[in-house]
Formats: sequence, C-alpha cells, structure tokens
Amino acid sequence: MAQTENKRFYESLPPFEAFEGVADESNYRPLPDGWWLAVADIVGSTSAIAEGKYKSVNMAGASVISALMNGLDERDLPFVFGGDGALAAVPGTLSAKAREALAAVKTWVAEELGLELRAALIPVADIRAKGHDIRLARFKASEVVSYAMFSGGGASWAEAEMKAGHYRIEAAPSGIRPDLTGLSCRWSPIVSRHGAIVSIIAVPSKRVSSPEFQALIADIVALAEGEDRGGHPVPKEGPEPRLSMRGVTIESRASASRGRRLLIWPFIAVQSLILFACFRLGINFGPFNFKQSTRDLASNSDYRKFDDGLKMTIDIDLDRLRRIEERLAVGAAAGICRYGLHQQDSALMTCIASSPMSRDHMHFIDGGAGGYAMAAQNLSKGG
Repeated sequence: MAQTENKRFYESLPPFEAFEGVADESNYRPLPDGWWLAVADIVGSTSAIAEGKYKSVNMAGASVISALMNGLDERDLPFVFGGDGALAAVPGTLSAKAREALAAVKTWVAEELGLELRAALIPVADIRAKGHDIRLARFKASEVVSYAMFSGGGASWAEAEMKAGHYRIEAAPSGIRPDLTGLSCRWSPIVSRHGAIVSIIAVPSKRVSSPEFQALIADIVALAEGEDRGGHPVPKEGPEPRLSMRGVTIESRASASRGRRLLIWPFIAVQSLILFACFRLGINFGPFNFKQSTRDLASNSDYRKFDDGLKMTIDIDLDRLRRIEERLAVGAAAGICRYGLHQQDSALMTCIASSPMSRDHMHFIDGGAGGYAMAAQNLSKGG
C-alpha cells in the first residue's frame, strides 16, 4: 500500500490555477526519497540551432518525455520540457523501465536526428545527501492538463552532475527504438502578434530560492500578465494552419523504423492534411471537434514553467520587454538572480497526444530561433 501511495504522489498534489503560484513555496511538496530524477539534454544544441536544426532539437527534447510516458505507461508523469532537453521525476518502482527508455531514446536521437543526447538517472536520496532538495507543485494549465513545477535546487544540481558525466545512461544497441507514440511536430512556426517572441530564463544566484528571488519572480510574472492573455504566444483560436512537410518527416522517424518509414509517411501526411483542412475551413471531421480542439491547443500549452527558476516563452510588446529586462537587471545587480533572454520572431510547438480525438494533448512551446537554449547561453555569460 505504501508503495502505491508513493507512486501516486504527484497525482495527490493539490493543483494551483493562477501561474503566480509558482513563486509561492507553500504550493510545493517534497518528492519522496524513493523517487529518481531523469535529466537529459542535447550536446552542442546552440551549434545545432545555428545550423537550422531547431525543429530537430525541440523534437529530441520532447522525445525524452514521450519515451518516458510510454515506456513507464504513466500519462500523469511530472516533467519539464526545456527546449533542448527535459527532466522528469520517476517512482523508484519504475526506475529500471526509465533507464531502458532513456537508453533507447539516446540511440533514436543519434540515428534519426543526428544529434547527441546525454542522459542521467539520479536517486532523489543522493540529491538530498548533497544538501539539495526536490519539491514539486502541480500547475493546472487547463481543464484537462497539468504541468509539474520543480523547486529546491535539486534539479539544477542533477543537471550539473549529468553534464559532468555522473549517473550516465549509456545508449541502447543500434536499431533499438523507444515508444514515441503520440509525438508530433506538425505545426509551422507561430509568428509574433505583439512585437517579439521572447524566451526568458531567471534563476536564483545561489541555486536555492530565497524570499527576494520569489518576489522577483512574482514581479516578472505580473509584468507578463499585463500583456494580452498574459503573453501567450499561441492565439486563442489556435495557430495559423500550415502544412509542415518537415514536421511530417520528423514525425515519421519517430513512428517507424527505417524499413517501415515509406509506409507510415503517407499515413502521417494524410492525417496532417485532414488536420490542416479542419483548421483552415473551421470544420469537424467525424468525432474531431474543431472548436474544442483549437481551445485546447492554446490552453494546454506550456509556454511558462518553473524548474529551480522561471522559464517563459512569451509574445509581448517591446516596451513591456524593456520593463521585464530592467527588473531582471535590478535583481542581478542585487545578487538575487542570473538571467538570460533571447528575442525572436516566432515560436515553435511540439506536441504529445495520446490520440487525435483526446483532449489531454500537450503542447511544448519554445522560441523559433533558439529559444531556451540561446537564453541559457546568455545566462552562462552573466545575463
């Protein structure tokens, strides 16, 4: 019984509905010691983005989440999409399956996307033994989708350990494929409507959140909230429908091995064409409800999150961007935070859907010209 309750820890967290709650530590609960933290990122992501591989980089980051969700058969998995990587909390009873999924996705990313994914699986008990913590909150993004928020400094420590080569997951043998059912990349870039798409990262200067840092985050979120729909980059009526053959090709690589790819590509292309027609013409197709799907598309998007720091990809006017950057600069000068920003003309969307007819499809948002990866590079330079 105790193991079952432990496994259901995330489901039992009371969700908060106003995003300002990410700055309220009372919304967070300690992750049980028996859990593990899975972390992964793309090596040399900024170079890959400079070569125009931004869709592939985002697909690689989302594939980690998809592989874990399917491999563990856990739809309600606490995770954060980071653009060029991801992190997820895994119950100890499922750590062996998580290891297999991470090994398989490393091989898939290398062989199908031509990128190097590094990954690690770290016991929460080890993180705490080093003086850090992992605390989780549950943000209710919509009626049907919630996203995990991480605090306590443990996620940042785990990422540093992974980059140092500790707790390393080795790649599975060549040809091994993860289960990436539901992973898709069918949307073309979403163009800014207010002035600029800005990817923002703000982290505490000492890795552990302080009251001053929480106040800073509350101020930044409040400034962003002043924009139409809080700076949400996805229009309320959904993104402009366009056929993305590049997205179809990448998705076919996720759905089938090379020997079956010629068979699956036309099926995905036809699905994409039907989806395009439904959105372009505003019509339903069988049980597919166009209006409901467009509403869910926007409300289910993860354009803002918190994992030991604030991450947002928002669509805002340039004056509001100036005020946000000024507030961050004041925080940095006071030794409260480090920050990085990256401005671009569009946002990218990568999706996970259990079925085309389900409402709990998830949409991961990043900047269309480097996004979080470039903001993180600016962060390493001191913001």
